[in-house]
Amino acid sequence: MKQVQFTGRKAWSRAKKFLIVSIFIIWLISISACSLSSYYVSALDLTATAGFQALTPIVQATPDPVIPINTVLEKTPEPTQEATAVSEGIPIPTEVQPEDIATVIPTATRDLTPRPPLIYYTQAGDTIPVVAARFGVNRDEIKAQEPVSETGLISPGALLIIPDYYGANIASDPLLPDSEIVYSPSALDFNMDEFVQQAGGYLSTYREYHVDRWYSGVEIIELVAIADSINPRLLLALLEFQSHWVYGEPQNLAQKNYPLGYVIAAKQGLYKQLTYGVQTLAMGYYGWREGRITEILFSDGSKQRIAPNINAGSAAIQHFFAEFYDPLRWLGAIYGPESFPVLFEKMFGNPWLRAQTVEPLFPTNLTQPVLQLPFYPGKIWSFTGGPHPAWGYNGSYAAIDFAPASSEHGCVKSDDWVLASAPGLVVRTGPGLVVVDMDGDGFEQTGWVMIYLHIASTGKVSKGTYLDQDQQIGHPSCEGGSATGTHVHIARKFNGEWLAADGAIPFTLSGWVVHKGDKVYEGTLTRDDKLITARVYGSYETVIIRD
Repeated sequence: MKQVQFTGRKAWSRAKKFLIVSIFIIWLISISACSLSSYYVSALDLTATAGFQALTPIVQATPDPVIPINTVLEKTPEPTQEATAVSEGIPIPTEVQPEDIATVIPTATRDLTPRPPLIYYTQAGDTIPVVAARFGVNRDEIKAQEPVSETGLISPGALLIIPDYYGANIASDPLLPDSEIVYSPSALDFNMDEFVQQAGGYLSTYREYHVDRWYSGVEIIELVAIADSINPRLLLALLEFQSHWVYGEPQNLAQKNYPLGYVIAAKQGLYKQLTYGVQTLAMGYYGWREGRITEILFSDGSKQRIAPNINAGSAAIQHFFAEFYDPLRWLGAIYGPESFPVLFEKMFGNPWLRAQTVEPLFPTNLTQPVLQLPFYPGKIWSFTGGPHPAWGYNGSYAAIDFAPASSEHGCVKSDDWVLASAPGLVVRTGPGLVVVDMDGDGFEQTGWVMIYLHIASTGKVSKGTYLDQDQQIGHPSCEGGSATGTHVHIARKFNGEWLAADGAIPFTLSGWVVHKGDKVYEGTLTRDDKLITARVYGSYETVIIRD
């Protein structure tokens, strides 16, 4: 994958190398002098990973870290938005108000110092609006060597010339490919249970009571991975890096109770740590993918602009580790000799070679299959939710909501039916949930997938059923998570990645095209000269009737 190139590249390359080496030396010194009151494990603490061999886990205990770790628990500051407690057997998304969505607001200002323009080669998933947001320029300031779409996907490798208003970026090297972050086709052949048992660490014998039965550690990870569409390899590597769970044993009480490092009383245990952590990953990945974030916030309160040339997978990793480190220690954790990407490759082999077999996740000519509104023609429904997170309170703004007409408000029984927007195989069900694989291969990680949430248990279609378009899925309800009223929540995935409802491939249903609003849950549907506006509680302007 080609990177941003600067005029005078050789000189900049030497300067960049010197800068990185200098910062790394300072980082080493800072570690030797740092306070031992923090329980967090730095990148240099992970000496136990040095003996790992690619693709083959080694069964051995993790030695003591180089730096003594105090076992006193330091409470992680409570975030502004908590995930709702899970009351069912799968991770449940939480619907929140617009002001509750975690967002990083850019604070970097333009430097008017004259500089040569940047040369950028596009990556899979890029669009002109998103590239403009990342580089902090106006769309019309971007010059292309060849004609490119103004709103759709751009072919990978297209050359763009972009003004440089911000100067050099330090953390601009890629960390992990996109296919190693999302639950993509690259994970189809991964046997997590076999891997964990061969590794023989704490995770291999871990059990946790969840909802109504005991789950193994592997079952908990798979539960979270499939629901959030996060690659299980990534979750295993994070558990090993943060708390030595895969090959060894947790080194202290904090690592045992809070294996991802979030020391929050309400987030004890593997399940709650994972469901919390994947929201941070999702915010970094999809916030960057969709052009909604351009900065990361470090543990010390400082901010740094994300290098505009990195891929979404690398942005997710940068965003995750920024929550635990100041800038210098963060740099070592992601680029140092014992960094997270180094550990990841030792555990699972070269991720970039694996990515070559499945990427780009979005082919340039990708188009949405024909989708119909998920209810019968002639029935009155309301467009109650514009683009908002597909799962949880962060992540891709991939979902929209529809509610049936009713004389009552709130969570009431409905006799209306939710219909299949497209034909496909039901590959997964759960409380309130139906997942339909549109290519029918039986794998949720490949091709087009539709998610239907808040489906009542009574009358719901069963797993393994092949649905024709417009076949009944079930009744809308409030089941499957937090909801203010009876409705259905729908979203799309392709190759394991959630697709923004108002993105390069807009969500289109019966010819109605989804557009985002100024805030999450706001938005419109347009078809020809008609417009329907989303309102959470419904009103005349939200009414939609399928032809």
